[in-house]
Amino acid sequence: MTKTGEKHVFFLDDEPQVRDVVRETLEGVGIKVTCFACPFECLTQLHSQKCDLLITDLRMPEKDGLQLLTDVKHTAPWVPVLMITGYGDIPTAVKAIKGGAVDFVEKPLGKGTFLRKVRSILQESTPARMTAGKPLTKAEMSVLRLVVEGKSNREIANLTHRSMRTVEVHRAHAMRKLGVDNVVDLIKRSVAMGLAEASDQTTASGDDDGL
Repeated sequence: MTKTGEKHVFFLDDEPQVRDVVRETLEGVGIKVTCFACPFECLTQLHSQKCDLLITDLRMPEKDGLQLLTDVKHTAPWVPVLMITGYGDIPTAVKAIKGGAVDFVEKPLGKGTFLRKVRSILQESTPARMTAGKPLTKAEMSVLRLVVEGKSNREIANLTHRSMRTVEVHRAHAMRKLGVDNVVDLIKRSVAMGLAEASDQTTASGDDDGL
C-alpha cells in the first residue's frame, strides 16, 4: 500500500479560512498540500507539479467546479478530482461525478469523513496518476482521443494532417506516459480517465502544437 505521506494534494477554494483548515488537517496526517485561491493558478501548476489529487470547491467566483473539471480533463486527465459542495449543490455535484469527478463531500466538512475520502482516493493510485509530472501534449491528446474512437494510424494521420510516423510517435509517447504497453490497455486507461466522453471535442487543426 502506498503511504499517503508520499502523495501531493492540490486544494482549491476562494475562502482563506477554509484553505487554512484543510491544509492543517491534511498536513496533520502527513499529506503534502498546495493550496490555491485561483483556478487559473491551479491549472497552471498542474502542468509542472506532481498532483495525486485535486480537491476543489464546486462554487467559485472565477470558474465553477464543472468548468474546472473540464479543464483538468484536458490538462491532466489522470488526476482524480474531489468536489466540495453545499447541500443545495448536490444535483450539480452528481453532474460532476458523471463528468469524471471521483467523489464529492458536503459542507460543512466533517474531518473524519473528509480524511477517509481523501485517503481512499490516494490509496487507489494508478500508473497513469504517477505520471502527473509528465503531461500529455495537445498533439498526443488529440491522437489519443482518435485512438479511443477506433481510428487507425492512417486515418488519424489524414484527420490531423500529420504523417503516419508522427502519429506513431505521439501514440508511443502517450502510452509511455500513461504506463501501458499495448493499445487495448491504452483504450481502457483512456476510458477510465474520461477521454472517451471528451473525444467529440477533438479537432484536426486546433491541437497542432508546432510540429
